[in-house]
Amino acid sequence: MDGILPEDAPDPRIEQAEQLKLMPVPVMGLVPQPSLEDPDWVGLASGLDDRGYSDMTASLTYVLWRNPDDRSDPGNLADLDEQTRMAIEDVPPWPRPAWLLEHVERMRYPQLWEAVRTTWNRDSSDRSSVGSVLVEHVNYILMNQYRQERGLGGNPWDHPAPEVTARSVNSRVKVLVDGVEVPAAEIDTDPFVYGIGAELEGGAVVTAVLPRAELGRIRIEFTTRK
Repeated sequence: MDGILPEDAPDPRIEQAEQLKLMPVPVMGLVPQPSLEDPDWVGLASGLDDRGYSDMTASLTYVLWRNPDDRSDPGNLADLDEQTRMAIEDVPPWPRPAWLLEHVERMRYPQLWEAVRTTWNRDSSDRSSVGSVLVEHVNYILMNQYRQERGLGGNPWDHPAPEVTARSVNSRVKVLVDGVEVPAAEIDTDPFVYGIGAELEGGAVVTAVLPRAELGRIRIEFTTRK
Protein backbone atom coordinates (compact mmCIF):
# COMPACT_ATOMS: atom_id res chain seq x y z
CA MET A 1 0.00 0.00 0.00
CA ASP A 2 1.12 3.52 -0.76
CA GLY A 3 2.66 5.38 2.16
CA ILE A 4 3.42 2.23 4.17
CA LEU A 5 7.02 1.28 4.83
CA PRO A 6 7.71 -2.45 4.47
CA GLU A 7 9.20 -4.21 7.46
CA ASP A 8 12.52 -4.58 5.62
CA ALA A 9 12.76 -0.94 4.56
CA PRO A 10 16.40 0.20 4.83
CA ASP A 11 17.44 2.30 7.79
CA PRO A 12 17.83 5.89 6.51
CA ARG A 13 20.83 6.32 8.79
CA ILE A 14 22.80 4.16 6.35
CA GLU A 15 22.26 6.70 3.56
CA GLN A 16 22.94 9.56 5.99
CA ALA A 17 26.32 8.02 6.84
CA GLU A 18 27.20 7.92 3.15
CA GLN A 19 26.18 11.54 2.68
CA LEU A 20 28.29 12.60 5.64
CA LYS A 21 31.37 11.38 3.80
CA LEU A 22 30.97 14.49 1.64
CA MET A 23 31.60 16.71 4.67
CA PRO A 24 35.09 18.24 4.26
CA VAL A 25 35.65 18.42 8.04
CA PRO A 26 34.91 16.03 10.92
CA VAL A 27 31.45 16.22 12.46
CA MET A 28 31.48 17.42 16.06
CA GLY A 29 29.20 16.60 18.95
CA LEU A 30 28.99 16.96 22.69
CA VAL A 31 31.19 14.62 24.72
CA PRO A 32 29.44 11.35 25.65
CA GLN A 33 27.56 11.75 28.93
CA PRO A 34 24.81 9.86 30.79
CA SER A 35 22.13 12.50 30.27
CA LEU A 36 22.44 12.59 26.47
CA GLU A 37 21.78 9.86 23.92
CA ASP A 38 22.98 10.23 20.35
CA PRO A 39 20.51 8.20 18.25
CA ASP A 40 22.73 8.59 15.19
CA TRP A 41 20.32 10.80 13.27
CA VAL A 42 22.41 13.44 11.52
CA GLY A 43 20.86 16.10 9.33
CA LEU A 44 22.95 17.38 6.43
CA ALA A 45 22.31 20.57 4.50
CA SER A 46 24.49 21.94 1.73
CA GLY A 47 24.82 24.67 -0.85
CA LEU A 48 26.10 24.30 -4.41
CA ASP A 49 27.41 26.69 -7.01
CA ASP A 50 29.39 26.40 -10.23
CA ARG A 51 32.51 25.57 -8.20
CA GLY A 52 30.94 22.72 -6.26
CA TYR A 53 29.86 22.67 -2.63
CA SER A 54 29.99 26.14 -1.10
CA ASP A 55 28.80 25.19 2.39
CA MET A 56 27.70 22.20 4.45
CA THR A 57 26.07 21.86 7.85
CA ALA A 58 25.72 18.65 9.87
CA SER A 59 23.20 18.81 12.72
CA LEU A 60 22.92 16.45 15.68
CA THR A 61 19.76 15.84 17.71
CA TYR A 62 20.02 14.26 21.17
CA VAL A 63 17.60 12.51 23.47
CA LEU A 64 17.71 14.03 26.97
CA TRP A 65 17.54 11.75 30.02
CA ARG A 66 16.72 13.72 33.15
CA ASN A 67 17.30 10.60 35.26
CA PRO A 68 19.78 8.51 33.28
CA ASP A 69 20.20 6.05 36.17
CA ASP A 70 16.57 4.97 35.82
CA ARG A 71 15.20 5.34 32.32
CA SER A 72 11.81 4.03 33.48
CA ASP A 73 11.41 7.12 35.70
CA PRO A 74 8.32 9.04 34.46
CA GLY A 75 10.33 12.22 35.00
CA ASN A 76 12.22 11.34 31.83
CA LEU A 77 9.10 11.66 29.68
CA ALA A 78 8.49 14.70 27.52
CA ASP A 79 5.43 16.90 27.91
CA LEU A 80 3.75 15.90 24.65
CA ASP A 81 0.79 17.52 22.93
CA GLU A 82 -2.22 15.34 22.15
CA GLN A 83 -1.40 15.01 18.46
CA THR A 84 2.10 13.70 19.15
CA ARG A 85 0.88 11.35 21.85
CA MET A 86 -1.71 9.87 19.52
CA ALA A 87 0.88 9.43 16.77
CA ILE A 88 3.07 7.44 19.15
CA GLU A 89 0.31 5.28 20.57
CA ASP A 90 -1.49 4.58 17.29
CA VAL A 91 -0.12 1.14 16.36
CA PRO A 92 -0.97 0.14 12.76
CA PRO A 93 -2.01 -3.44 11.95
CA TRP A 94 1.08 -4.07 9.84
CA PRO A 95 4.69 -4.71 10.87
CA ARG A 96 7.09 -1.80 10.83
CA PRO A 97 10.89 -1.63 10.48
CA ALA A 98 12.82 -1.95 13.74
CA TRP A 99 14.55 1.39 13.19
CA LEU A 100 11.17 3.11 12.85
CA LEU A 101 9.90 1.54 16.07
CA GLU A 102 13.02 2.81 17.85
CA HIS A 103 12.46 6.29 16.44
CA VAL A 104 8.80 6.37 17.52
CA GLU A 105 9.71 5.18 21.02
CA ARG A 106 12.28 7.97 21.40
CA MET A 107 9.57 10.53 20.67
CA ARG A 108 8.31 9.93 24.22
CA TYR A 109 11.37 11.69 25.60
CA PRO A 110 12.68 15.27 25.34
CA GLN A 111 14.66 15.95 22.18
CA LEU A 112 17.46 18.49 21.92
CA TRP A 113 16.59 19.16 18.29
CA GLU A 114 19.57 20.09 16.09
CA ALA A 115 21.41 20.99 19.28
CA VAL A 116 24.92 20.78 17.81
CA ARG A 117 25.96 21.91 14.37
CA THR A 118 29.19 21.60 12.44
CA THR A 119 29.15 24.31 9.79
CA TRP A 120 31.69 24.44 6.96
CA ASN A 121 32.02 27.28 4.48
CA ARG A 122 34.37 27.02 1.54
CA ASP A 123 34.95 30.77 1.41
CA SER A 124 35.68 32.84 4.48
CA SER A 125 33.37 35.82 5.05
CA ASP A 126 31.55 37.68 7.80
CA ARG A 127 28.75 35.13 7.40
CA SER A 128 31.12 32.28 8.24
CA SER A 129 32.48 33.79 11.47
CA VAL A 130 31.78 32.07 14.79
CA GLY A 131 29.52 34.89 15.92
CA SER A 132 27.44 34.93 12.74
CA VAL A 133 27.05 31.15 12.62
CA LEU A 134 26.06 31.09 16.30
CA VAL A 135 23.48 33.87 15.87
CA GLU A 136 21.92 32.01 12.94
CA HIS A 137 21.79 28.73 14.90
CA VAL A 138 20.21 30.37 17.97
CA ASN A 139 17.55 32.14 15.90
CA TYR A 140 16.80 28.96 13.97
CA ILE A 141 16.15 27.03 17.19
CA LEU A 142 14.05 29.84 18.66
CA MET A 143 12.00 30.16 15.47
CA ASN A 144 11.26 26.44 15.24
CA GLN A 145 11.16 25.20 18.84
CA TYR A 146 10.02 28.09 21.02
CA ARG A 147 7.17 29.66 19.08
CA GLN A 148 4.54 29.15 21.77
CA GLU A 149 6.83 30.44 24.51
CA ARG A 150 7.54 33.54 22.43
CA GLY A 151 3.87 34.16 21.64
CA LEU A 152 4.17 33.45 17.92
CA GLY A 153 1.85 31.68 15.49
CA GLY A 154 2.18 28.11 14.35
CA ASN A 155 3.97 28.72 11.05
CA PRO A 156 7.77 28.98 11.37
CA TRP A 157 7.93 31.13 8.25
CA ASP A 158 5.65 33.73 9.86
CA HIS A 159 8.04 35.32 12.29
CA PRO A 160 9.25 38.78 13.31
CA ALA A 161 12.78 40.05 12.90
CA PRO A 162 15.34 37.90 14.75
CA GLU A 163 15.45 38.65 18.45
CA VAL A 164 19.10 37.65 18.75
CA THR A 165 21.66 39.73 16.89
CA ALA A 166 25.43 40.12 16.81
CA ARG A 167 25.13 42.47 19.80
CA SER A 168 24.26 39.44 21.93
CA VAL A 169 27.55 37.66 21.20
CA ASN A 170 30.18 37.53 23.94
CA SER A 171 33.57 36.60 22.45
CA ARG A 172 35.50 36.50 25.72
CA VAL A 173 34.83 32.89 26.70
CA LYS A 174 36.50 29.53 26.14
CA VAL A 175 35.30 25.97 25.57
CA LEU A 176 36.91 22.54 25.40
CA VAL A 177 37.19 20.99 21.93
CA ASP A 178 38.71 17.50 21.85
CA GLY A 179 40.14 18.16 25.30
CA VAL A 180 41.82 21.47 24.38
CA GLU A 181 40.57 24.80 25.66
CA VAL A 182 39.98 27.17 22.73
CA PRO A 183 38.55 30.68 22.27
CA ALA A 184 34.79 30.66 21.91
CA ALA A 185 31.74 32.89 21.56
CA GLU A 186 28.55 32.58 23.56
CA ILE A 187 25.02 33.96 23.56
CA ASP A 188 23.82 34.05 27.15
CA THR A 189 21.08 36.67 26.81
CA ASP A 190 18.03 34.69 25.72
CA PRO A 191 15.56 33.45 28.37
CA PHE A 192 14.98 30.12 26.61
CA VAL A 193 18.31 28.95 25.19
CA TYR A 194 22.05 29.23 25.68
CA GLY A 195 24.40 29.17 22.70
CA ILE A 196 28.13 28.64 22.39
CA GLY A 197 30.47 28.05 19.46
CA ALA A 198 34.11 27.86 18.42
CA GLU A 199 36.17 27.91 15.27
CA LEU A 200 37.59 24.61 14.01
CA GLU A 201 40.38 23.76 11.65
CA GLY A 202 39.52 23.58 7.96
CA GLY A 203 37.27 26.63 7.86
CA ALA A 204 34.51 25.20 10.04
CA VAL A 205 32.58 26.24 13.14
CA VAL A 206 30.94 24.12 15.83
CA THR A 207 27.93 25.55 17.68
CA ALA A 208 25.57 24.27 20.34
CA VAL A 209 22.18 25.73 21.24
CA LEU A 210 20.74 24.20 24.40
CA PRO A 211 17.59 24.73 26.48
CA ARG A 212 18.41 26.94 29.43
CA ALA A 213 16.13 24.89 31.67
CA GLU A 214 18.31 21.79 31.12
CA LEU A 215 21.79 23.30 31.32
CA GLY A 216 22.45 21.81 34.74
CA ARG A 217 22.18 18.33 33.23
CA ILE A 218 24.48 18.93 30.24
CA ARG A 219 28.26 19.01 30.09
CA ILE A 220 29.17 21.57 27.45
CA GLU A 221 32.29 20.21 25.84
CA PHE A 222 32.80 19.33 22.18
CA THR A 223 34.47 16.30 20.70
CA THR A 224 34.95 14.79 17.26
CA ARG A 225 32.08 12.42 16.64
CA LYS A 226 33.16 8.86 15.97
